[in-house]
Amino acid sequence: MTLRELQYLVALADHRNFRRAAEACLVSQPTLSTQLRKLEEELGVPLVERAPRRVMLTPAGREAVERARRILDEVEQLKEGARRSCAAEAGALKLGVFPTLGPYLLPHVVPLIRARFPDLELLLFEEKSAALISRLNYGTLDAAFLALPVHDSHFHSEFLFEEPFLLAVPGTHALASRDNLSITELSRYNLMLLEDGHCLRDQALDVCQMAGAREKSEFRATSLETLRQMVAAGVGMTLLPMLATRNPAQPAENIHLLEFSDSKPSRQIAMLWRKTSAMGRLLADVAQVCRALPQELLARRH
Repeated sequence: MTLRELQYLVALADHRNFRRAAEACLVSQPTLSTQLRKLEEELGVPLVERAPRRVMLTPAGREAVERARRILDEVEQLKEGARRSCAAEAGALKLGVFPTLGPYLLPHVVPLIRARFPDLELLLFEEKSAALISRLNYGTLDAAFLALPVHDSHFHSEFLFEEPFLLAVPGTHALASRDNLSITELSRYNLMLLEDGHCLRDQALDVCQMAGAREKSEFRATSLETLRQMVAAGVGMTLLPMLATRNPAQPAENIHLLEFSDSKPSRQIAMLWRKTSAMGRLLADVAQVCRALPQELLARRH
């Protein structure tokens, strides 16, 4: 059994097609197929069900793929550990962030990271939280900024900061004459939320449940900026994370922001990476740098 055979098996599991898996591995299709047959012969069980128009993994194949992923990840960590021992703060760092945080956090933390680690190549990836967690598990990301809680025992988590939510209402709304409100007052209103798949939607739903508020079900936004523009257009109100209100490049005409005077709804932001990562010490240092985010960005507005 070779690492190459395990790579072929994982590629086939990812692509579910022999031709595409072979292209991803930069080998011919017959080569990939032959090596997988050898792997099956050595293990003594079929790993792949070869139908005319599709490829499926057998139960043994699914288990083998999961084990192969772990083995390949450990090998990559071995290589990475050797590289880091020579230059701990050089090389590439693949860092993920979810869409309702990235545009508002990265302009503040990326300059801090680059100043502290000038030889570090920072590669940034923006995806929804579920995709980031999957990529962390598969080893295609080194670390990610995520909202807590994340229920995965494979990850180490470094808490960074707590980000309050503000209520955004049109400038013509009755609440626009006020600076704050009680969380229970939300029970009178319907809130516009993001579509499924965004962690901010789940967080906003938690606030709605706590306050007795309801979702404005006839509209779901695909992005935080769409929500902002809908508020500005007078369509409704929504919850905005504090950092999203601090961006001077985003106009706030016809939008009024209110703080909550009692329960202070918020989300907790952390940096997560695999406990087995060979980059653990470097990632802890990067997280420490990210904690240096200017506190006025998260402070009360008045």
